Amino acid sequence: MTELAGRDDVIALALHVDYWDYIGWKDSFASRDYTNRQRAYARAAGHRTIYTPQMIVGGTDHVVGFKPMKLADLIDAHQEAEPLVDLDLFREGDTLTIRAEGLKPLPSSILVQLVRYMPENTVEIRKGENAGRTITYANIVSGWDMLAGWDGQGLLELTAEAPGPEPLVVILQEAGHGAILAAARLR
Repeated sequence: MTELAGRDDVIALALHVDYWDYIGWKDSFASRDYTNRQRAYARAAGHRTIYTPQMIVGGTDHVVGFKPMKLADLIDAHQEAEPLVDLDLFREGDTLTIRAEGLKPLPSSILVQLVRYMPENTVEIRKGENAGRTITYANIVSGWDMLAGWDGQGLLELTAEAPGPEPLVVILQEAGHGAILAAARLR
């Protein structure tokens, strides 16, 4: 994850899940919302089980476990695809302006989402299977908010409050935990 977080051509986001908290160490970054998001992705893909570690590429492709070549191939495939949306972000003070326009026909139900994240945080683990270790996590999601819906028609322009220095990402995603149609980041 740290390697992916350092790339300019990838928006890597870590959503810490809470279903391992029972083994003796509670992840301070974990959220029930992120666990529910992982379950929703599994349902959308027709999977019955969720895993750790797991990566979702482009909202549609699942990589379970440590499979760097499979992950690299999926990232390459998504990057080679023609863009569907022109997405621009502008920040002035605490106000974020989002502009998007479809470059091809789009689904009629698109979610405009704002994600906030911490670029890095180091944690000393005192309990559980990793007791005694110090782990540095990268691109830890600290908030995931639904801003608006968009029908994919015409120009989308909206503003959102985005106080503080934390980096942010805007994700345009087909409703129902579908494909990510566009994403942009401001650091």
